Amino acid sequence: MYAANFLRWWEERYLPEIRRNEAFLDSFPLETASLLDLLVHLEDARDIEERHWRLHWILNMAQFAAFLDFKTAVSQALGDRGLELAGDILVSVRDRNWDALRALWELKEKVKATPALRAAFEAETGRAVLQRLQESAVGRAFLAEDVAAYQREYGYKALYTHEYRYRTWREDPVPVIESIKGYLATDYNVYADLAAVAERRQRAIDELFGLVQDEATRESLRAKLQLALNMAPLTPDHHFYFDQGTHARMRLIYLAIGDRLVQQGVLDDREDIFFLTYHEIRTIGVQPDLFDARARVAERRAEWEAAFTLRPPDWIGTASHWALYEQPYNGLWGYPERFERAQRQPQGAEVIQGLAGAPGVAEGTARRVVSEEEFDQVQPGDVLVCRMTNPAWVVLFTNVVAVVTDDGGVLSHPAVVAREFGIPAVVGTDDATWRIRSGDRVRVNGTTGVVEILSRGAGGDA
Repeated sequence: MYAANFLRWWEERYLPEIRRNEAFLDSFPLETASLLDLLVHLEDARDIEERHWRLHWILNMAQFAAFLDFKTAVSQALGDRGLELAGDILVSVRDRNWDALRALWELKEKVKATPALRAAFEAETGRAVLQRLQESAVGRAFLAEDVAAYQREYGYKALYTHEYRYRTWREDPVPVIESIKGYLATDYNVYADLAAVAERRQRAIDELFGLVQDEATRESLRAKLQLALNMAPLTPDHHFYFDQGTHARMRLIYLAIGDRLVQQGVLDDREDIFFLTYHEIRTIGVQPDLFDARARVAERRAEWEAAFTLRPPDWIGTASHWALYEQPYNGLWGYPERFERAQRQPQGAEVIQGLAGAPGVAEGTARRVVSEEEFDQVQPGDVLVCRMTNPAWVVLFTNVVAVVTDDGGVLSHPAVVAREFGIPAVVGTDDATWRIRSGDRVRVNGTTGVVEILSRGAGGDA
């Protein structure tokens, strides 16, 4: 029911509602509102956030139902070859990811055609490019008009999904500038990539129906395929509107409250607000001396920093049959394969076993990225090694030859986007960012899910 009807609901009901909510949040005067007005606005914003997450899960279940129904059908018809073809078929060629890439490409083309802008982008880092742009009238206009317009439309995203504390592209133009700089280095052509994805998908569809001879099976597959293709854009789009867009807007509200608490002498830094609970924020907003906020922030910051030195277990609790084999979201996180792999003997120190996220084999220099400040270190031909990706990372897929992640499954963001860009991906390795250093030479086999460390780089980060 949801899979068959959700796309119509999305276009007629849900997306207009989401855009109205976004317009409401974006029009609120965060810079000038009083602390009490902001606290009331936070109540409204949290209601919107909750509503968006209700829609998020309806969307996910509808999309998963369509995808899994199609994958089950092709698996029954063609076995493993059917599943391989499904990987090339279940991609999107019309969504907010592609819109964002197209807008960046247009900015890159403007820089190419403008000598003063092109000269500014020859600086080594994104921050240095920003400084050069600010030194000329042409550069300042480019920032105030073109870059700012991109930030307003596509800037509500941060490095990690579902987090408030990471700086968004809406706040800082440097990630946009670094992305343009990367596009200039490779002369990236979004339309060529888009055409390649569409062509690869069509070839897979043609092969699928060429292999299936039974007419009844063909008709059933055709109906399931059409529904799955209709739902495919909702994978990147729900990230854009919910996982990224809603959380980014919530961050800006919390920061505005943090500014007021700094002005009142309650906090030292606006970002300290993320170390307080929701109830604490509400109470200290009206009773600033209720507790020592600075001491509480310092204690929690120390705990948070200590947590980064720990590697949590992959599984906590009972590994029930349902949780491993029947829970519908396992495809996002790579179960049961990751759990079963953990029960076997580990492989050699120079071999990392993950899940086959996107087919193909590629070799390159590893570039481990754990923060947005490291985006500009990724060079054409590198292998991206990271914990996980979301739409904020898509700009890197245009440069790299392969992707390796700690988390994720075959339906996760890095696997889906890698298939769209036609590059190998190994996901759900658990420990790639712990074992691979920037500068290492690696071979990524996205068909078998194996990453080999061919040689260790000189120096590099640990």
